[in-house]
Amino acid sequence: MTDLETLRSALREPPAEEFAAPDLAAIMTKGRRIRRRRRLATGAGGVAAAMVTVLVIVGGVALKEPPSDRRSIPPAASASAAPPSQPPPAPTSPAPSVATTAADLPMGDVLSLGIRGEGGRELVIYASALDEPVLPDIHFSLQVAYRNDDGTFDALLGTNEYKGSDRSFGFHATDGGELIRGTFVPVFGYFSGPAQRITSTVRGKPVEAKTAVWSEDPAVVIFWFDPADVESANVLSPLVAYDARGVRLTK
Repeated sequence: MTDLETLRSALREPPAEEFAAPDLAAIMTKGRRIRRRRRLATGAGGVAAAMVTVLVIVGGVALKEPPSDRRSIPPAASASAAPPSQPPPAPTSPAPSVATTAADLPMGDVLSLGIRGEGGRELVIYASALDEPVLPDIHFSLQVAYRNDDGTFDALLGTNEYKGSDRSFGFHATDGGELIRGTFVPVFGYFSGPAQRITSTVRGKPVEAKTAVWSEDPAVVIFWFDPADVESANVLSPLVAYDARGVRLTK
Protein backbone atom coordinates (compact mmCIF):
# COMPACT_ATOMS: atom_id res chain seq x y z
CA MET A 1 0.00 0.00 0.00
CA THR A 2 1.42 3.42 -1.01
CA ASP A 3 1.62 6.42 1.33
CA LEU A 4 -1.25 8.07 -0.55
CA GLU A 5 -3.46 5.00 -0.14
CA THR A 6 -2.62 4.85 3.56
CA LEU A 7 -3.68 8.50 3.97
CA ARG A 8 -6.95 7.93 2.12
CA SER A 9 -7.71 4.89 4.29
CA ALA A 10 -7.11 6.88 7.49
CA LEU A 11 -9.41 9.68 6.31
CA ARG A 12 -12.26 7.21 5.72
CA GLU A 13 -12.12 5.85 9.28
CA PRO A 14 -14.82 7.23 11.67
CA PRO A 15 -13.64 9.38 14.60
CA ALA A 16 -12.81 7.63 17.88
CA GLU A 17 -15.67 9.44 19.64
CA GLU A 18 -18.71 11.37 18.48
CA PHE A 19 -18.73 15.14 18.83
CA ALA A 20 -21.62 16.45 20.90
CA ALA A 21 -24.12 18.72 19.16
CA PRO A 22 -23.65 22.42 20.05
CA ASP A 23 -25.90 23.70 22.84
CA LEU A 24 -27.56 26.53 20.87
CA ALA A 25 -29.71 27.70 23.79
CA ALA A 26 -26.67 28.12 26.04
CA ILE A 27 -24.75 29.94 23.30
CA MET A 28 -27.64 32.37 22.72
CA THR A 29 -28.08 33.00 26.43
CA LYS A 30 -24.39 33.74 26.86
CA GLY A 31 -24.48 36.08 23.88
CA ARG A 32 -27.39 38.06 25.31
CA ARG A 33 -25.62 38.41 28.66
CA ILE A 34 -22.46 39.71 27.00
CA ARG A 35 -24.38 42.28 24.96
CA ARG A 36 -26.35 43.45 27.97
CA ARG A 37 -23.36 43.66 30.29
CA ARG A 38 -21.45 45.66 27.69
CA ARG A 39 -23.82 48.53 28.48
CA LEU A 40 -22.61 48.41 32.08
CA ALA A 41 -19.00 48.43 30.93
CA THR A 42 -19.45 51.73 29.08
CA GLY A 43 -20.21 53.51 32.36
CA ALA A 44 -17.33 52.10 34.41
CA GLY A 45 -14.54 54.56 33.66
CA GLY A 46 -12.89 52.62 30.82
CA VAL A 47 -12.34 49.35 32.66
CA ALA A 48 -12.29 46.17 30.55
CA ALA A 49 -15.73 44.70 29.73
CA ALA A 50 -14.93 41.28 31.14
CA MET A 51 -13.86 42.72 34.49
CA VAL A 52 -17.04 44.80 34.79
CA THR A 53 -19.17 41.76 34.00
CA VAL A 54 -17.74 39.79 36.90
CA LEU A 55 -17.76 42.63 39.41
CA VAL A 56 -21.29 43.83 38.70
CA ILE A 57 -22.71 40.34 39.10
CA VAL A 58 -21.33 40.03 42.62
CA GLY A 59 -23.09 43.21 43.71
CA GLY A 60 -21.69 46.23 41.93
CA VAL A 61 -18.36 46.56 43.82
CA ALA A 62 -16.55 47.49 40.60
CA LEU A 63 -12.96 48.67 41.06
CA LYS A 64 -11.82 50.88 38.22
CA GLU A 65 -8.30 49.39 38.16
CA PRO A 66 -6.60 46.19 39.41
CA PRO A 67 -5.40 45.94 43.04
CA SER A 68 -2.13 47.71 43.70
CA ASP A 69 -0.21 44.52 44.54
CA ARG A 70 -0.76 43.32 40.96
CA ARG A 71 0.28 46.61 39.35
CA SER A 72 3.67 46.91 41.13
CA ILE A 73 6.42 44.84 39.47
CA PRO A 74 9.40 43.84 41.67
CA PRO A 75 12.71 45.27 40.37
CA ALA A 76 14.12 41.78 39.74
CA ALA A 77 11.27 40.96 37.39
CA SER A 78 11.46 44.11 35.26
CA ALA A 79 14.11 45.00 32.70
CA SER A 80 13.48 48.72 33.30
CA ALA A 81 13.32 48.58 37.10
CA ALA A 82 15.05 51.20 39.25
CA PRO A 83 18.51 50.39 40.65
CA PRO A 84 18.54 48.45 43.95
CA SER A 85 19.56 51.57 45.84
CA GLN A 86 16.25 53.26 44.93
CA PRO A 87 13.03 52.18 46.67
CA PRO A 88 10.26 50.80 44.44
CA PRO A 89 7.38 53.21 43.65
CA ALA A 90 4.66 53.38 46.30
CA PRO A 91 1.54 51.40 45.40
CA THR A 92 -1.51 53.37 44.32
CA SER A 93 -4.60 53.18 46.52
CA PRO A 94 -7.49 51.17 45.04
CA ALA A 95 -10.28 53.11 43.36
CA PRO A 96 -13.49 53.59 45.37
CA SER A 97 -16.36 51.18 44.99
CA VAL A 98 -19.50 51.91 43.00
CA ALA A 99 -21.36 52.67 46.22
CA THR A 100 -19.02 55.60 47.03
CA THR A 101 -18.17 56.98 43.59
CA ALA A 102 -19.37 60.58 43.23
CA ALA A 103 -20.44 60.02 39.61
CA ASP A 104 -22.97 57.44 40.80
CA LEU A 105 -24.76 59.81 43.19
CA PRO A 106 -28.40 60.60 42.37
CA MET A 107 -29.10 63.11 39.64
CA GLY A 108 -32.64 64.22 40.38
CA ASP A 109 -35.30 62.42 42.40
CA VAL A 110 -34.71 58.99 43.94
CA LEU A 111 -37.65 56.64 43.25
CA SER A 112 -38.69 53.80 45.54
CA LEU A 113 -39.30 50.46 43.83
CA GLY A 114 -41.46 49.26 46.72
CA ILE A 115 -39.10 46.34 47.41
CA ARG A 116 -37.11 45.49 50.55
CA GLY A 117 -33.95 43.48 50.19
CA GLU A 118 -30.71 42.77 52.04
CA GLY A 119 -31.05 43.75 55.70
CA GLY A 120 -34.54 45.12 55.08
CA ARG A 121 -33.14 48.00 53.06
CA GLU A 122 -35.32 49.74 50.49
CA LEU A 123 -34.58 49.24 46.80
CA VAL A 124 -34.54 52.48 44.78
CA ILE A 125 -33.84 53.65 41.23
CA TYR A 126 -32.31 56.94 40.14
CA ALA A 127 -30.33 58.56 37.35
CA SER A 128 -26.66 59.41 37.76
CA ALA A 129 -24.31 61.53 35.69
CA LEU A 130 -22.14 59.83 33.08
CA ASP A 131 -19.12 61.46 31.43
CA GLU A 132 -17.21 59.21 29.05
CA PRO A 133 -15.19 60.60 26.10
CA VAL A 134 -16.12 57.55 24.00
CA LEU A 135 -19.84 58.30 24.60
CA PRO A 136 -20.14 62.00 23.74
CA ASP A 137 -23.95 61.98 23.56
CA ILE A 138 -24.58 59.81 26.64
CA HIS A 139 -24.83 61.94 29.77
CA PHE A 140 -26.61 59.79 32.34
CA SER A 141 -27.22 56.20 33.41
CA LEU A 142 -29.79 54.45 35.59
CA GLN A 143 -28.82 52.90 38.91
CA VAL A 144 -30.74 50.42 41.06
CA ALA A 145 -29.41 50.55 44.61
CA TYR A 146 -30.14 49.97 48.29
CA ARG A 147 -30.96 53.10 50.30
CA ASN A 148 -29.01 53.02 53.57
CA ASP A 149 -30.26 54.42 56.86
CA ASP A 150 -27.68 57.23 56.72
CA GLY A 151 -28.97 58.43 53.34
CA THR A 152 -26.19 56.89 51.26
CA PHE A 153 -26.72 54.36 48.50
CA ASP A 154 -25.28 50.92 47.84
CA ALA A 155 -25.37 50.31 44.07
CA LEU A 156 -26.55 46.95 42.78
CA LEU A 157 -26.98 47.34 39.02
CA GLY A 158 -26.41 50.18 36.59
CA THR A 159 -27.14 50.49 32.89
CA ASN A 160 -26.98 53.15 30.21
CA GLU A 161 -27.46 53.70 26.50
CA TYR A 162 -24.28 52.79 24.64
CA LYS A 163 -24.79 54.15 21.13
CA GLY A 164 -26.21 57.30 19.60
CA SER A 165 -27.89 59.75 21.98
CA ASP A 166 -29.38 59.05 25.41
CA ARG A 167 -32.32 61.37 24.55
CA SER A 168 -33.20 59.93 21.14
CA PHE A 169 -36.87 58.95 20.86
CA GLY A 170 -37.71 55.49 22.16
CA PHE A 171 -36.74 52.92 24.78
CA HIS A 172 -33.29 52.87 26.33
CA ALA A 173 -31.15 50.88 28.78
CA THR A 174 -33.66 48.11 29.55
CA ASP A 175 -32.08 45.71 32.06
CA GLY A 176 -32.70 43.81 35.31
CA GLY A 177 -34.80 40.74 35.89
CA GLU A 178 -32.21 38.88 37.97
CA LEU A 179 -31.18 38.01 41.52
CA ILE A 180 -28.29 40.09 42.88
CA ARG A 181 -27.01 39.66 46.44
CA GLY A 182 -30.19 37.85 47.39
CA THR A 183 -32.51 40.57 46.06
CA PHE A 184 -34.47 40.36 42.81
CA VAL A 185 -33.80 43.45 40.72
CA PRO A 186 -36.92 44.12 38.60
CA VAL A 187 -36.82 44.83 34.87
CA PHE A 188 -36.32 48.58 34.39
CA GLY A 189 -35.29 51.19 31.85
CA TYR A 190 -36.40 54.54 30.48
CA PHE A 191 -38.29 56.00 27.55
CA SER A 192 -37.39 59.26 25.86
CA GLY A 193 -40.61 60.87 24.67
CA PRO A 194 -44.11 61.89 25.88
CA ALA A 195 -45.06 58.49 27.30
CA GLN A 196 -47.88 58.22 29.84
CA ARG A 197 -48.21 54.43 29.84
CA ILE A 198 -45.73 51.64 29.12
CA THR A 199 -47.00 48.12 28.57
CA SER A 200 -45.90 44.76 27.22
CA THR A 201 -46.98 41.13 27.19
CA VAL A 202 -45.50 38.11 28.94
CA ARG A 203 -46.46 34.84 27.28
CA GLY A 204 -49.58 36.51 25.90
CA LYS A 205 -50.58 38.17 29.19
CA PRO A 206 -50.73 42.02 29.20
CA VAL A 207 -48.50 43.72 31.81
CA GLU A 208 -48.11 47.40 32.65
CA ALA A 209 -45.03 49.11 34.04
CA LYS A 210 -44.89 51.62 36.85
CA THR A 211 -43.62 54.95 35.54
CA ALA A 212 -42.21 58.22 36.84
CA VAL A 213 -41.15 61.35 34.97
CA TRP A 214 -37.49 62.13 35.58
CA SER A 215 -37.26 65.31 37.64
CA GLU A 216 -34.25 66.52 35.62
CA ASP A 217 -35.97 66.17 32.24
CA PRO A 218 -39.76 65.74 31.85
CA ALA A 219 -39.18 64.21 28.40
CA VAL A 220 -37.61 61.14 30.06
CA VAL A 221 -39.87 58.55 31.69
CA ILE A 222 -38.30 55.95 34.00
CA PHE A 223 -40.17 52.64 34.20
CA TRP A 224 -39.99 49.33 36.02
CA PHE A 225 -42.13 46.19 36.18
CA ASP A 226 -43.51 44.30 39.18
CA PRO A 227 -41.32 41.18 39.65
CA ALA A 228 -44.51 39.13 40.06
CA ASP A 229 -45.47 40.06 36.48
CA VAL A 230 -42.10 40.08 34.70
CA GLU A 231 -39.28 37.76 35.76
CA SER A 232 -36.85 38.66 32.96
CA ALA A 233 -36.34 41.26 30.25
CA ASN A 234 -36.20 38.41 27.75
CA VAL A 235 -39.90 37.52 28.20
CA LEU A 236 -41.22 40.97 27.21
CA SER A 237 -42.69 41.10 23.71
CA PRO A 238 -42.64 43.95 22.89
CA LEU A 239 -42.38 47.13 24.96
CA VAL A 240 -45.03 49.66 23.92
CA ALA A 241 -45.44 53.33 24.92
CA TYR A 242 -48.64 55.40 24.76
CA ASP A 243 -49.14 59.14 25.07
CA ALA A 244 -51.72 60.97 27.21
CA ARG A 245 -54.43 60.45 24.54
CA GLY A 246 -53.78 56.73 24.42
CA VAL A 247 -52.06 56.93 21.04
CA ARG A 248 -49.37 54.34 20.55
CA LEU A 249 -45.93 55.96 20.25
CA THR A 250 -43.94 52.90 19.25
CA LYS A 251 -44.43 50.18 16.65
